[in-house]
Amino acid sequence: MPMWEFTAVIWSLSALAGFLGALTGLGGGVIVVPALTLLLGVNIKYAIGASLVSVIATSSGAAAAYVREGFSNIRIGMFFEVATTVGAIVGAMLAGCVGTHALAIVFGLVLVQSAYQIMFKAAPESAAPVAPDALASRLRLNGSYPVGGESKSYGVCNVPAGFGMMFGAGALSGLLGIGSGAVKVIAMDRAMRIPFKVSTTTSNFMIGVTAAASAGVYLHRGYIDPRVAMPVMLGVLAGALLGAKVLVRARVRTLRIVFGVVIFALAAEMIVNGLMGRI
Repeated sequence: MPMWEFTAVIWSLSALAGFLGALTGLGGGVIVVPALTLLLGVNIKYAIGASLVSVIATSSGAAAAYVREGFSNIRIGMFFEVATTVGAIVGAMLAGCVGTHALAIVFGLVLVQSAYQIMFKAAPESAAPVAPDALASRLRLNGSYPVGGESKSYGVCNVPAGFGMMFGAGALSGLLGIGSGAVKVIAMDRAMRIPFKVSTTTSNFMIGVTAAASAGVYLHRGYIDPRVAMPVMLGVLAGALLGAKVLVRARVRTLRIVFGVVIFALAAEMIVNGLMGRI
Protein backbone atom coordinates (compact mmCIF):
# COMPACT_ATOMS: atom_id res chain seq x y z
CA MET A 1 0.00 0.00 0.00
CA PRO A 2 1.48 3.42 -0.97
CA MET A 3 2.31 5.73 1.93
CA TRP A 4 -0.28 8.34 0.93
CA GLU A 5 -3.02 5.70 0.79
CA PHE A 6 -1.91 4.24 4.13
CA THR A 7 -2.05 7.71 5.68
CA ALA A 8 -5.49 8.43 4.19
CA VAL A 9 -6.90 5.14 5.53
CA ILE A 10 -5.50 5.85 9.01
CA TRP A 11 -6.95 9.37 8.94
CA SER A 12 -10.42 8.10 7.92
CA LEU A 13 -10.50 5.40 10.59
CA SER A 14 -9.25 7.86 13.19
CA ALA A 15 -11.89 10.44 12.27
CA LEU A 16 -14.59 7.82 12.88
CA ALA A 17 -12.92 6.86 16.16
CA GLY A 18 -12.78 10.49 17.29
CA PHE A 19 -16.42 11.05 16.38
CA LEU A 20 -17.60 8.06 18.43
CA GLY A 21 -15.16 8.86 21.22
CA ALA A 22 -16.55 12.37 21.58
CA LEU A 23 -20.15 11.13 21.62
CA THR A 24 -19.58 8.37 24.18
CA GLY A 25 -16.82 9.78 26.39
CA LEU A 26 -14.61 6.75 25.72
CA GLY A 27 -11.86 8.34 23.66
CA GLY A 28 -10.82 7.17 20.22
CA GLY A 29 -8.55 4.37 21.45
CA VAL A 30 -11.43 1.87 21.62
CA ILE A 31 -11.49 1.84 17.82
CA VAL A 32 -8.00 3.04 16.88
CA VAL A 33 -5.99 0.21 18.47
CA PRO A 34 -7.92 -2.75 16.98
CA ALA A 35 -8.23 -0.95 13.62
CA LEU A 36 -4.50 -0.32 13.35
CA THR A 37 -3.47 -3.78 14.53
CA LEU A 38 -6.11 -5.98 12.90
CA LEU A 39 -6.81 -4.09 9.68
CA LEU A 40 -3.46 -2.45 8.91
CA GLY A 41 -0.96 -4.74 10.66
CA VAL A 42 0.62 -2.04 12.84
CA ASN A 43 2.61 -3.33 15.83
CA ILE A 44 0.34 -3.13 18.87
CA LYS A 45 2.83 -1.11 20.93
CA TYR A 46 2.98 1.58 18.24
CA ALA A 47 -0.82 1.37 17.90
CA ILE A 48 -1.24 1.99 21.64
CA GLY A 49 1.23 4.89 21.45
CA ALA A 50 -0.73 6.47 18.61
CA SER A 51 -3.96 5.74 20.49
CA LEU A 52 -2.73 7.62 23.56
CA VAL A 53 -1.92 10.63 21.37
CA SER A 54 -5.41 10.34 19.86
CA VAL A 55 -7.04 10.28 23.30
CA ILE A 56 -5.24 13.50 24.19
CA ALA A 57 -6.48 14.97 20.90
CA THR A 58 -10.04 13.80 21.60
CA SER A 59 -9.97 15.26 25.08
CA SER A 60 -8.36 18.53 23.97
CA GLY A 61 -10.68 18.99 21.00
CA ALA A 62 -14.01 17.82 22.39
CA ALA A 63 -13.49 18.79 26.03
CA ALA A 64 -12.73 22.41 25.14
CA ALA A 65 -16.02 22.63 23.24
CA TYR A 66 -17.94 20.92 26.04
CA VAL A 67 -16.51 23.25 28.69
CA ARG A 68 -17.42 26.26 26.54
CA GLU A 69 -20.98 24.96 26.08
CA GLY A 70 -21.34 24.32 29.83
CA PHE A 71 -21.67 20.51 29.77
CA SER A 72 -18.48 19.29 31.49
CA ASN A 73 -18.29 19.41 35.29
CA ILE A 74 -14.65 20.33 35.89
CA ARG A 75 -14.84 19.93 39.68
CA ILE A 76 -16.07 16.34 39.32
CA GLY A 77 -13.42 15.61 36.71
CA MET A 78 -10.49 16.90 38.77
CA PHE A 79 -11.76 15.30 42.00
CA PHE A 80 -12.10 11.84 40.47
CA GLU A 81 -8.79 12.07 38.63
CA VAL A 82 -7.24 11.53 42.06
CA ALA A 83 -8.98 8.15 42.32
CA THR A 84 -8.15 7.03 38.78
CA THR A 85 -4.51 8.07 39.08
CA VAL A 86 -4.00 6.22 42.37
CA GLY A 87 -5.86 3.22 40.94
CA ALA A 88 -3.66 3.21 37.83
CA ILE A 89 -0.52 3.17 39.98
CA VAL A 90 -1.87 0.29 42.07
CA GLY A 91 -2.94 -1.59 38.95
CA ALA A 92 0.47 -1.16 37.35
CA MET A 93 2.12 -2.50 40.52
CA LEU A 94 -0.19 -5.54 40.55
CA ALA A 95 0.17 -6.25 36.83
CA GLY A 96 3.07 -8.61 37.37
CA CYS A 97 1.37 -10.80 39.95
CA VAL A 98 -2.32 -10.87 38.95
CA GLY A 99 -3.64 -13.12 36.17
CA THR A 100 -5.16 -10.72 33.65
CA HIS A 101 -6.84 -13.32 31.37
CA ALA A 102 -9.68 -14.11 33.79
CA LEU A 103 -9.85 -10.45 34.84
CA ALA A 104 -10.38 -9.39 31.23
CA ILE A 105 -13.23 -11.91 30.83
CA VAL A 106 -14.94 -10.76 34.04
CA PHE A 107 -14.49 -7.13 33.02
CA GLY A 108 -16.05 -7.87 29.63
CA LEU A 109 -19.07 -9.52 31.25
CA VAL A 110 -19.49 -6.56 33.60
CA LEU A 111 -19.41 -4.21 30.59
CA VAL A 112 -22.13 -6.26 28.87
CA GLN A 113 -24.38 -5.93 31.92
CA SER A 114 -23.59 -2.22 32.27
CA ALA A 115 -24.32 -1.54 28.59
CA TYR A 116 -27.66 -3.32 28.91
CA GLN A 117 -28.55 -1.26 31.98
CA ILE A 118 -27.63 2.02 30.28
CA MET A 119 -29.52 1.21 27.06
CA PHE A 120 -32.69 -0.30 28.50
CA LYS A 121 -32.94 0.36 32.24
CA ALA A 122 -31.89 3.98 32.62
CA ALA A 123 -34.22 6.58 34.06
CA PRO A 124 -35.46 9.12 31.49
CA GLU A 125 -33.46 12.33 31.24
CA SER A 126 -36.63 14.29 31.91
CA ALA A 127 -36.99 12.75 35.37
CA ALA A 128 -36.65 15.00 38.39
CA PRO A 129 -33.01 15.51 39.48
CA VAL A 130 -31.83 13.49 42.46
CA ALA A 131 -31.32 15.16 45.80
CA PRO A 132 -27.61 15.83 46.35
CA ASP A 133 -26.03 14.16 49.36
CA ALA A 134 -24.12 16.07 52.03
CA LEU A 135 -20.66 15.13 50.76
CA ALA A 136 -21.42 16.25 47.21
CA SER A 137 -22.74 19.56 48.51
CA ARG A 138 -19.69 20.04 50.72
CA LEU A 139 -17.39 19.40 47.74
CA ARG A 140 -19.60 21.58 45.49
CA LEU A 141 -19.94 18.83 42.87
CA ASN A 142 -23.50 19.71 41.91
CA GLY A 143 -23.95 21.71 38.74
CA SER A 144 -26.09 22.59 35.76
CA TYR A 145 -26.04 22.06 31.98
CA PRO A 146 -27.93 23.54 29.02
CA VAL A 147 -31.16 21.86 27.89
CA GLY A 148 -33.25 23.46 25.15
CA GLY A 149 -31.66 26.86 25.64
CA GLU A 150 -32.18 26.80 29.40
CA SER A 151 -29.93 25.81 32.29
CA LYS A 152 -31.01 22.64 34.10
CA SER A 153 -29.58 21.95 37.56
CA TYR A 154 -28.66 18.47 38.75
CA GLY A 155 -27.57 16.92 42.03
CA VAL A 156 -24.83 14.38 42.69
CA CYS A 157 -25.21 11.46 45.07
CA ASN A 158 -23.26 8.35 46.14
CA VAL A 159 -19.90 10.11 45.95
CA PRO A 160 -18.02 7.34 47.86
CA ALA A 161 -19.38 4.68 45.48
CA GLY A 162 -18.39 6.77 42.48
CA PHE A 163 -14.92 7.35 43.93
CA GLY A 164 -14.49 3.61 44.43
CA MET A 165 -15.56 2.87 40.87
CA MET A 166 -13.13 5.50 39.58
CA PHE A 167 -10.35 3.84 41.56
CA GLY A 168 -11.37 0.53 39.97
CA ALA A 169 -11.33 2.15 36.53
CA GLY A 170 -7.76 3.33 37.08
CA ALA A 171 -6.71 -0.07 38.43
CA LEU A 172 -8.16 -1.85 35.38
CA SER A 173 -6.35 0.60 33.13
CA GLY A 174 -3.05 -0.15 34.85
CA LEU A 175 -3.64 -3.91 34.93
CA LEU A 176 -4.92 -4.43 31.39
CA GLY A 177 -3.42 -1.51 29.52
CA ILE A 178 -6.84 -0.26 28.40
CA GLY A 179 -8.65 3.01 28.56
CA SER A 180 -11.11 3.29 31.44
CA GLY A 181 -13.56 5.77 29.94
CA ALA A 182 -16.33 3.15 29.90
CA VAL A 183 -16.18 2.64 33.67
CA LYS A 184 -15.98 6.39 34.26
CA VAL A 185 -19.17 7.05 32.31
CA ILE A 186 -20.96 4.13 34.00
CA ALA A 187 -19.86 5.34 37.45
CA MET A 188 -21.17 8.85 36.87
CA ASP A 189 -24.38 7.82 35.08
CA ARG A 190 -25.43 4.78 37.12
CA ALA A 191 -23.89 5.23 40.58
CA MET A 192 -23.93 8.99 40.98
CA ARG A 193 -27.04 9.72 38.88
CA ILE A 194 -25.35 12.46 36.86
CA PRO A 195 -27.12 13.28 33.54
CA PHE A 196 -25.75 11.23 30.66
CA LYS A 197 -24.52 14.18 28.60
CA VAL A 198 -22.65 15.52 31.62
CA SER A 199 -21.19 12.05 32.29
CA THR A 200 -19.84 11.59 28.75
CA THR A 201 -18.48 15.12 28.42
CA THR A 202 -16.81 15.01 31.85
CA SER A 203 -15.28 11.64 30.94
CA ASN A 204 -13.85 13.26 27.79
CA PHE A 205 -12.30 15.92 30.00
CA MET A 206 -10.79 13.32 32.35
CA ILE A 207 -9.29 10.83 29.89
CA GLY A 208 -6.86 13.34 28.43
CA VAL A 209 -5.15 13.83 31.80
CA THR A 210 -4.59 10.09 32.25
CA ALA A 211 -3.48 9.56 28.65
CA ALA A 212 -0.95 12.40 28.82
CA ALA A 213 0.97 10.64 31.59
CA SER A 214 0.95 7.31 29.76
CA ALA A 215 1.95 8.91 26.44
CA GLY A 216 5.09 10.29 28.05
CA VAL A 217 6.16 6.76 28.97
CA TYR A 218 5.52 5.44 25.45
CA LEU A 219 7.37 8.40 23.93
CA HIS A 220 10.38 7.72 26.16
CA ARG A 221 10.38 4.06 25.06
CA GLY A 222 10.20 5.00 21.38
CA TYR A 223 6.72 3.62 20.68
CA ILE A 224 5.23 6.80 19.18
CA ASP A 225 5.94 6.81 15.44
CA PRO A 226 5.07 10.18 13.81
CA ARG A 227 4.12 8.41 10.57
CA VAL A 228 1.31 6.67 12.44
CA ALA A 229 0.61 9.06 15.30
CA MET A 230 0.26 12.23 13.18
CA PRO A 231 -2.61 11.07 10.89
CA VAL A 232 -4.25 9.39 13.89
CA MET A 233 -4.10 12.60 15.91
CA LEU A 234 -5.39 14.80 13.07
CA GLY A 235 -8.18 12.37 12.19
CA VAL A 236 -9.31 11.93 15.77
CA LEU A 237 -9.24 15.69 16.37
CA ALA A 238 -11.43 16.33 13.31
CA GLY A 239 -13.87 13.59 14.34
CA ALA A 240 -13.93 14.78 17.95
CA LEU A 241 -14.82 18.35 16.98
CA LEU A 242 -17.63 17.07 14.76
CA GLY A 243 -18.83 14.74 17.53
CA ALA A 244 -18.88 17.62 20.00
CA LYS A 245 -21.21 19.60 17.72
CA VAL A 246 -23.49 16.58 17.23
CA LEU A 247 -23.68 15.73 20.94
CA VAL A 248 -24.96 19.20 21.86
CA ARG A 249 -28.05 18.63 19.69
CA ALA A 250 -28.40 14.84 19.97
CA ARG A 251 -31.18 13.10 21.85
CA VAL A 252 -30.01 11.38 25.02
CA ARG A 253 -31.73 8.15 24.00
CA THR A 254 -29.69 8.07 20.79
CA LEU A 255 -26.47 8.71 22.72
CA ARG A 256 -27.26 5.85 25.08
CA ILE A 257 -27.78 3.46 22.16
CA VAL A 258 -24.49 4.52 20.53
CA PHE A 259 -22.71 4.14 23.87
CA GLY A 260 -24.24 0.71 24.45
CA VAL A 261 -23.27 -0.58 21.00
CA VAL A 262 -19.67 0.59 21.40
CA ILE A 263 -19.50 -0.93 24.90
CA PHE A 264 -20.88 -4.26 23.64
CA ALA A 265 -18.15 -4.29 20.98
CA LEU A 266 -15.49 -3.44 23.56
CA ALA A 267 -16.82 -6.15 25.89
CA ALA A 268 -16.70 -8.75 23.11
CA GLU A 269 -13.11 -7.76 22.31
CA MET A 270 -12.14 -8.04 25.99
CA ILE A 271 -13.77 -11.46 26.42
CA VAL A 272 -12.29 -12.90 23.22
CA ASN A 273 -8.80 -11.56 24.00
CA GLY A 274 -9.08 -12.93 27.54
CA LEU A 275 -10.14 -16.38 26.33
CA MET A 276 -7.35 -16.48 23.74
CA GLY A 277 -4.74 -15.27 26.21
CA ARG A 278 -3.87 -12.03 24.40
CA ILE A 279 -4.24 -9.87 27.51
